Amino acid sequence: MTHPPTGVPIALEPLVLRVLAPNASPYTHTGTQSYVVGGAEDAAVIDPGPVDEAHLDALLAAVGDRRVTAVLCTHTHRDHSPAAAPLARRTGAPVVGCAPLTMDDAGPRADAAFDVAYAPDRVLADGEGVAGEGWSLVAVATPGHTSNHLAFALPESGALFSGDHVMGWSTTIVSPPDGDMTAYMASLETLMGRDDRVYYPGHGEAVENPQRFVRGLLGHRKAREGQILRLLGEGVGAIPALVRRMYVGLDATLLPAAERSVLAHLLDLRGRGLAMETGAGETLWRRN
Repeated sequence: MTHPPTGVPIALEPLVLRVLAPNASPYTHTGTQSYVVGGAEDAAVIDPGPVDEAHLDALLAAVGDRRVTAVLCTHTHRDHSPAAAPLARRTGAPVVGCAPLTMDDAGPRADAAFDVAYAPDRVLADGEGVAGEGWSLVAVATPGHTSNHLAFALPESGALFSGDHVMGWSTTIVSPPDGDMTAYMASLETLMGRDDRVYYPGHGEAVENPQRFVRGLLGHRKAREGQILRLLGEGVGAIPALVRRMYVGLDATLLPAAERSVLAHLLDLRGRGLAMETGAGETLWRRN
């Protein structure tokens, strides 16, 4: 696969530049995509990514002579927010966006453990935002991938910066205990009620038909839920066994992520009274 170039600002539309960080991996695809949003006078940077001097220099080059009014973070996984602090120091801009979250990540993503050093100057609630000359960014609460996840809408163009809640290359990892399938599904329904024109995700290409795409994500998750309930009914109760039956041919490096996803579905089903834990020693599940 040919990756797009890192460190090169790509104009997606008049108010938006995209800069790819050099942190490609099986879990970040081609890397974290940072966005510079603004007009001729000022701009904001969304998800500055990991601390990497070359990437910070590339972001500053994309900003150019404009004043940086805010450094925004969709969530605090380590591939999205750590560069916020050094970028804020170099520009004088405040760090704004999601709430801090310091719990450990029990999931498989070594590149996406939580950024425990993240310390925003201002936390945005749903509907709050920042603005500059000819542009504004409005927070849209989208918990699920993480409990503190925000997307940012750009009303002037109809774009939504979807972070990791909706990605352009893969379904989102929902890894308990902080990742929550119930919240994730509710956040997808929230997006279904919006009329955004395009999504710019943290990883992968732009989503040009977001309503249809989100409908597909909801259908995919409901199909996985149906698989789990059917297998539980057949007596398959251990998560590794469920994954082997559900993800035939999956790359072995991604099996831990699949197990976290299945656990998230099981916890959601338990909360709805459709499944329960059983067994001594190894945790097993059965259908209610």
